Amino acid sequence: MKSRKASIRWRMVLIYFLLIFIAMSIVSVFLLNRTEAYQISSLQQNIEGVVRESGLLETLAGYDELAENSEEIQRYLSQGFVYSSEEISVVDTKLEIIASTNGMLVGRSASAVFDAGLITAVMESLTEDQRQSSTADKVEIMNKCYPIIPLNSIEPTGTLYVRADLTSIETLLKQNQIIYVQATLLALFITIVLGFILATNITEPINSVTNTVKKMSEGDFSNEVPVRSNDEIGQLAMMFNLMQGKLDETMGEMQDEKSKLEAILKYMADGLIAISRGGEVIHINRAARKMLHVSEAEAKSISYDALIGHLSPDLELSKVLNNSLEGETELNFDHGGLTFAVRYDRFTSEEEGYAGVLILLQDITERQKLDDMQKDFVANVSHELKTPLATVKAYTETLMDGGVDPDTSDHFLEIINSETDRMTRLVKDLLQLSRLDHQQERWNIKEGNLTRLLSSCVEKMTAIAAQKHQSLSALFSSDEELRVSFDRDRMEQVILNVISNSVKYTKEGGAITVDARRDGAIVRVTVADNGTGIANEDITRIFERFYRVDKARSRAMGSSGLGLAISKHIVEEHQGTIEASSELGKGTVITISLPLVTHRGIANID
Repeated sequence: MKSRKASIRWRMVLIYFLLIFIAMSIVSVFLLNRTEAYQISSLQQNIEGVVRESGLLETLAGYDELAENSEEIQRYLSQGFVYSSEEISVVDTKLEIIASTNGMLVGRSASAVFDAGLITAVMESLTEDQRQSSTADKVEIMNKCYPIIPLNSIEPTGTLYVRADLTSIETLLKQNQIIYVQATLLALFITIVLGFILATNITEPINSVTNTVKKMSEGDFSNEVPVRSNDEIGQLAMMFNLMQGKLDETMGEMQDEKSKLEAILKYMADGLIAISRGGEVIHINRAARKMLHVSEAEAKSISYDALIGHLSPDLELSKVLNNSLEGETELNFDHGGLTFAVRYDRFTSEEEGYAGVLILLQDITERQKLDDMQKDFVANVSHELKTPLATVKAYTETLMDGGVDPDTSDHFLEIINSETDRMTRLVKDLLQLSRLDHQQERWNIKEGNLTRLLSSCVEKMTAIAAQKHQSLSALFSSDEELRVSFDRDRMEQVILNVISNSVKYTKEGGAITVDARRDGAIVRVTVADNGTGIANEDITRIFERFYRVDKARSRAMGSSGLGLAISKHIVEEHQGTIEASSELGKGTVITISLPLVTHRGIANID
């Protein structure tokens, strides 16, 4: 606000400043030009007076040959014009100076001293002429040339050349220019002072109104604008005070109801939309705008159908208006990956009766996701337990019926034992996931050498990979220390699970590599294989629970679909990340990123 006041005040001062500056500049230029013209005119009149009043031209016209009478003409000039400030010279038709009040010029060529073009033009036109020029010393001079025509001839015998110094005129003009500049600066200083005083007198009442309006916007209606005069500004202040009183009275009546309504709408977690019977959005609260991703301005400028009616056929305006006549209506719909519950009913007014519809929106996405997750989880667990239980039951019943030879009986018992182990692993994984979800897992995180753990894991899996004639190679240096804070058992579980997956889904004779490299303050562990690979649509979902790329093959291999989900939980608990990249038919790369410790802790921890 303060900057605006200053801006208006200084803009007014600037306007006055520019007006005076422009006026003074125009006056100064005009006076300087008039002074210069007057001085030049006076000089010309002096030259004319010297030439005409002295009868010099008539005297020179009496000589038929100027050069033959040069001495006489020189004596005449030296005696008659000794006190003249102008330089007078006589030039013959050969452009030689035969006489001059400046004796140093006599006998010299006029072309080297004077304006030869001016002399030639005067002799050809037989009329006097004048020009301004500069000497070699940059001195401005006035050149005036007259033709000398004998009384009994029309051919000129020469020219009378008069030169006058303009230095005094230039000096006068420069002095006047300095005076005008000083006068302009003084006038501008006075203008700034007076302009500031005038602008202050004008802006102060405006500032008072502005300050009062600001306080009114903050809810303070107790201040009035002081009335200092009876002019237009004073009348504005009076009318403003009158308006303020009326507004204060009206606002007092509305404040209670407004406060109640604002409190209700402000703290509502559900979205609220009020529409008229014509489909105009009367009101929409903040929660509803957030749910529908529209700004307040957009919500007020669009119709009901453009706002929400297009999201579901059941929310079209005609259906909503008809259904609201029968009372409250409920429905659910999906939009932008979210699920919403809608309840609406009509509202009335004293003047119009059925005025419109009040719609209540609830975002039930999380609740719906929980319900879906619970259903999927129960379905997946039931499915995973159903198959081994059915197998165990079938083989058990066969054994109980008897009539089975010892070799077959042993084979059946091995299958029962295998399926029991499978169910045990599934239950164990489920329990671990539950502990991770509820942060009930017990961690034993210590600083250790990750390289040593990786070497141990590669060594354990080498024999398993050899059964499929696969090469399992460690690309990292076993001598390099990569100090990381980790739970050894849990991190070993992650690495073994990742390597085990590579072994399972890589064909016989394939290659698997394990590497670990520093990347700034992070160590990146990569397990790469040249196995079957994973399609792009599956790569983002392999860390989901019970998700299998090849469900039939995974179950045949004894996979529960929980290993990578558990691994992701464990890595994230270590402030790290686990990612996968793959190309179908070429192999898969799993990257585990963990933060390195910034300093070595207690010696020989690991």
